[in-house]
Amino acid sequence: MSQVSIVIPTFNEAASLERTLRQLSLLNPAAKEVIVVDGGSEDETVAIAKQVLESLNQELNVQILFCDRRGRSIQMNYGASSATGDILCFLHADTWIPDDAIAVIQNTLAEPKVACGGFISLMVGSQTTRWGISLHNYLKTYYAPLVFKPHLFFKGLRLLFGDQVMFCRRRDFWDCGGFDEALPIMEDGDLCLRLVQKGRIALVNRIVQSSDRRVARWGSWKATAIYVYIGILWGIGVDANYLKQFYQDIR
Repeated sequence: MSQVSIVIPTFNEAASLERTLRQLSLLNPAAKEVIVVDGGSEDETVAIAKQVLESLNQELNVQILFCDRRGRSIQMNYGASSATGDILCFLHADTWIPDDAIAVIQNTLAEPKVACGGFISLMVGSQTTRWGISLHNYLKTYYAPLVFKPHLFFKGLRLLFGDQVMFCRRRDFWDCGGFDEALPIMEDGDLCLRLVQKGRIALVNRIVQSSDRRVARWGSWKATAIYVYIGILWGIGVDANYLKQFYQDIR
C-alpha cells in the first residue's frame, strides 16, 4: 500500500497547530510522516510544534523544517522535496481531517485514472458552522471548471483549493513542476490545471473541517463577494499577483 506524507505550511499558526498535530496522531492507518514547514513565524508556532513532537514522538513521525522564504507554494514545495512517501497530502494548519483520511487517500489514488483528490471542506467556527459558504465552496469545485475550462471539465478537471486537503502521487506532482512559486494565491487551482493532464481530479465524499477565521474577520457577505470576485478574475486569466491584494493575510 502506498505511504502518505503530509505537508503542513505554517506561518503564525500557534492558535491551530497543536490541535491539528494531535489529531494527526489519531490517524489509522498512520501517515508515513508529517512535515511542518515554517516560513518564519513570529508567534509560538515553532515552539508548539516542538512541544507536540516531543510528546507524540512514539505516535507521530513529525519533522520541522525551516524555509528561508515565505509563501504557501514555496513552503509546500520545500516540504515535498523532503517527503519520502509515494503520496503527498497538503494540509493547512487550521484544517482537521477524519481518523481514516489516510485510507481514504490511498483508496482514491488506487484508481490509476485519478491523478489528484481532495475532500469536501466544511467551514466551522467555535460556535457556528458556515453552511452557506461551505455549500458555495463545494459547488465551486464543479461550476468553476465547467464555466472557465469546459474542455478540461469533461476530461475530469475539478478545481480544488487548499482547505480541501489536496493529495496526489509524488511522481505526478514533480512531473507537473510542483506548485508555481511565483503565485501568492491560487497555487492550488493552478496545480489542478496541470495535474488533470495526468488523470482526473476527484472530490471524495468525505468531510474535513476548516477554521472560519477569515469569514469571521470579514463577515459572510464580504467573504463570499471576495471569493467570487477573485475566482472570476482568475478564471478569465488575471494575474494572481494582482489578485493577492484582495486576499490579505488575517493572522
